[in-house]
Amino acid sequence: MRFTILTPDAQYPDDAIVERKVAGEDVAFLLHRTRDPAAIPEADLAACDAFLVWHEMRIDRSLIAKAPNCRIIVRAGVGYNHINLEDAAAAGIPVCNTPDYGTSEVADHTIGFLLSLVRGIPEFQDRMRKDIKTPWIYPETTCMRRIRGTTLGLVGLGRIGTATALRAKAFGFRIVAYDPHVSRGTEIAVGVERVETLEDLLRQSDIVSLHCPLTPETTHMIDAAAFAAMKPGVLLLNTARGPVVDLAALYQAMRDGKVAGAALDVLPVEPPPVDEPLIRDFLAQEDWLTGRLLLTPHGAWNSPESRHDARRLSIETVMGYLTAGRIRNLVNGDLLDPARTRDWRAPADRLAR
Repeated sequence: MRFTILTPDAQYPDDAIVERKVAGEDVAFLLHRTRDPAAIPEADLAACDAFLVWHEMRIDRSLIAKAPNCRIIVRAGVGYNHINLEDAAAAGIPVCNTPDYGTSEVADHTIGFLLSLVRGIPEFQDRMRKDIKTPWIYPETTCMRRIRGTTLGLVGLGRIGTATALRAKAFGFRIVAYDPHVSRGTEIAVGVERVETLEDLLRQSDIVSLHCPLTPETTHMIDAAAFAAMKPGVLLLNTARGPVVDLAALYQAMRDGKVAGAALDVLPVEPPPVDEPLIRDFLAQEDWLTGRLLLTPHGAWNSPESRHDARRLSIETVMGYLTAGRIRNLVNGDLLDPARTRDWRAPADRLAR
């Protein structure tokens, strides 16, 4: 075998069918399905030319030090907070992610969340489940409102924020966006209004939808102070990263009525602890939460097509680097020292040349 690729935390049930088809017959795959780095045999670590990782295992110097032949780490997905970029760079290893899959699915999921809440669908369904025989009445549900003319605030105007904006425009929303990292004029191309501060967005928005990465700056960005700045009766949607929202602060804001409803595909800890107050009351189907909270299991990205794309694109990234030194979607480039970066060619290949 010319190359050996290690996946410590495979998130598919088969024997790397997609990956093997893309990589070719002269590539060996070492597959594990664990969260525990200690469960990976040291012989597998020593043999691998690349890590192709999902999101279940922490990748840091303790693992990297046991893989002296590893020349690239590729994340089969977007977020890479579980990979220590500094440790990889110190070892001379580039880290790449796979951002070009699931965009449509996450944007669609966001719109699905939004429509469910503003049309009162969860609350109506719960009422009918409890009593379908009583003559139907149509009171206003907690989260219901007219969409046309409502202000939707997007925190993040990258791939998914943009895709969400384009979908939301068809419903007649007024859309404002906050993203200090996108170039000026992006909002013009998308056809939304740009605001300069998060507080400005929160103050204007009837619905706040999160589409930002998890960074030190965005961790607990939506906290008690952020909720205090929001309109009474706001709706909150999060299909980005769980730790962006302070769950304790959200619980209190919903108990106080400041937040009318929330829809979360991501949580700070996944799966969440069942004694977390918001999770506890959700599981107990407490009356005060009826129709106000939607939870899905970090599945916004998911579809058969999206799963295939994540696998195909990530192994393409691995093989492009191992065979030709091509690199795409590099996320630790600012940390890498070119003089210390491991050569993309295996030692035998370098000697042959």
